[in-house]
Amino acid sequence: MQITLLPERPDTPDAIQLIDELESVLSPLYPSASRHGYSVEKLIQQGVAFFVTRCDGVPAGCGGVQLFEEGYGEVKRMYVQPPYRGLGLAKRMLDCLADYSRQHGVTVLRLETGIHQHEAIGLYESCGFQRRSPFGEYTDDPLSVYFELQMG
Repeated sequence: MQITLLPERPDTPDAIQLIDELESVLSPLYPSASRHGYSVEKLIQQGVAFFVTRCDGVPAGCGGVQLFEEGYGEVKRMYVQPPYRGLGLAKRMLDCLADYSRQHGVTVLRLETGIHQHEAIGLYESCGFQRRSPFGEYTDDPLSVYFELQMG
């Protein structure tokens, strides 16, 4: 299986399909006030560096990172389609987002995820992310978990 992970605009058909799929997974689990994922338009507006993973040319996952002047990057819109889970694609994406951040002088990655995203939480913890309090514009939400990775 040939795996590629390349930068891509979030408004391409493949990226939109992956983001829509992620939204359809999260929508039944969390009320809108507890869903903090950016729309395609907001990903572009906020300058999020976005990447798509493909397996043998088929879009299998996506993720992005938004860099903040406060000196951290926030992981956005991480998703791997169920048939492609267990292949290490999410870890590759995290590594890619960390590399991108370091190349831009950022050595801290942060993220918010939902309490029902057990696989995601396991991934982040296995990659060295530590739980932390809300950051940026986030507030305490019993349905959210916040993480940080010090890369410096």
